[in-house]
Amino acid sequence: MPNPIHVDESPIRFDRLHGSLPNWLKRFLPIGGGLSHDHHGKGMFGVTVFLLSESIVFFSFFFTYIALRLTHPNWLPPGVKGPELSTFVIINTVVLLSSSFVIQAAENALKRNKIKKFRRLWLLTSGMGIYFLVGEGIEWRNLDFGLTTGLVGGTFYVLTGFHGLHVFSGVVLQTIMFARSFIRGNYNKSHFGVSATTLFWHFVDVIWVILFSLIYLWQA
Repeated sequence: MPNPIHVDESPIRFDRLHGSLPNWLKRFLPIGGGLSHDHHGKGMFGVTVFLLSESIVFFSFFFTYIALRLTHPNWLPPGVKGPELSTFVIINTVVLLSSSFVIQAAENALKRNKIKKFRRLWLLTSGMGIYFLVGEGIEWRNLDFGLTTGLVGGTFYVLTGFHGLHVFSGVVLQTIMFARSFIRGNYNKSHFGVSATTLFWHFVDVIWVILFSLIYLWQA
């Protein structure tokens, strides 16, 4: 019995729009115009929509933080220094942001079928993510305020904790993708999981840039 023909009934023909888009954007949209065979493109489109929904949550936190800062001139309680822009925080930030370049290099290596190089770079990315989480835990332990210390405590721990949860999720995803690389031929036909995890990691890093600016640079 011949395979049924899948007709694209979408009002938006992504295949026609694809040619006019920049290369960095093409990977996030289903390039097959909704056709059934474009599993990778449709999957990346789904991941992009998910990250956009996550962005709404983060930006609601950001706007709340900004509104509270602007409407409360006495932001820090007496005797509380608040989060400070220290060398330790800067190093931790550089490590996390640098990991975006490493994970992208790992994905590029996989596309060129250099599986050993992919594993090394992928594992390095996970290590950098763990380094960031450990550093964040050390910072929390040395702060002179807690979760219940006024607005500064509540907003700081909610913002950094929610972001830290995403970093941890990214490391878990990376661990799964790394383990799957040892399954013979697993990435021969498709590496959607790797591409989705890479995109998620870039998202986590962009969110941290905004958080770093709000919490540390504004504080400074």
